[in-house]
Amino acid sequence: MSILVVGSVAYDGIETPFGKTDRILGGSATYISLTSSYFHKPLKLVGVVGSDFADSDIQLFRDKNIDLEGLQIDKSGKTFFWKGRYHYDLNNRDTLDTQLNVFEKFDPVIPDSYRDARIVCLGNIAPALQGKVLEQIDKPDLVILDTMNFWIEGARADLEGTLKRVDVLIINDSEARELSGEPNLVKAAEKIHDMGPSTLIIKKGEHGALLFTKGGVFSAPAYPIVDIFDPTGAGDTFLGGFAGWLARSGTYDDDNFRRAVIYGSAMASFCVEKFGPERLINLTAEEIIERYTDFRTLSAIPVQQDDVF
Repeated sequence: MSILVVGSVAYDGIETPFGKTDRILGGSATYISLTSSYFHKPLKLVGVVGSDFADSDIQLFRDKNIDLEGLQIDKSGKTFFWKGRYHYDLNNRDTLDTQLNVFEKFDPVIPDSYRDARIVCLGNIAPALQGKVLEQIDKPDLVILDTMNFWIEGARADLEGTLKRVDVLIINDSEARELSGEPNLVKAAEKIHDMGPSTLIIKKGEHGALLFTKGGVFSAPAYPIVDIFDPTGAGDTFLGGFAGWLARSGTYDDDNFRRAVIYGSAMASFCVEKFGPERLINLTAEEIIERYTDFRTLSAIPVQQDDVF
């Protein structure tokens, strides 16, 4: 079983109340790939970078056994760059600079050796491009998609067309409300299910995540992190952990989706502890298992005889 990741590979400039970095590796495909690589290989990446993309970052992907046949290196320009400043609560940010560069003309071409991927992770790119990727894949077991308000507002028709071919949609609570037109998240989930995805995950930041499947609703807690430095990429890291666990276990039932949500949450909790993907580079299996266990313990209630009345 293989995982295909399609999305942006970028450089970010990040300012938070706790520090600043002028240039660090970023992009949705970067976070998803680095995270998934802890759970399952082979992992195949499709994206585009420019002439300024560092050899050391190429080597980082290779060290994680990420297949780069699908990574386009466009010498005609520079790599996609984004710069942002987070407010004190880290839930709000201001975009200070966006330079699309070679990403502006990104045309995802899926190599023949990638087309039999069993799990397809579509990072936050234009819905038309996400749909184009699916046209090049041979009947995957699971398609997981991320999107954002920008595409919900500006590319609604393309997004709705792509959603018909998606199994799992991962969005935040404001995006779920905007996509569905429903303020109540339970009603929003029902409407989004009707659009195509049989599984919906609604991320709620510091309040955890909700999993909606045909079998019911599951609420995952948020991890009480003392030192949060940078929330950039946390959502993509969640997706990477979710997909990685499903690929590793090979089971797609409701119970395993719940485990995958906890693994996704655990990996996202690591991501915010340092700038960019720094914390994701040298994790150990022991750290991941310990954090997963901590998450499960957060909401576990021992059953006692006097619980029943």
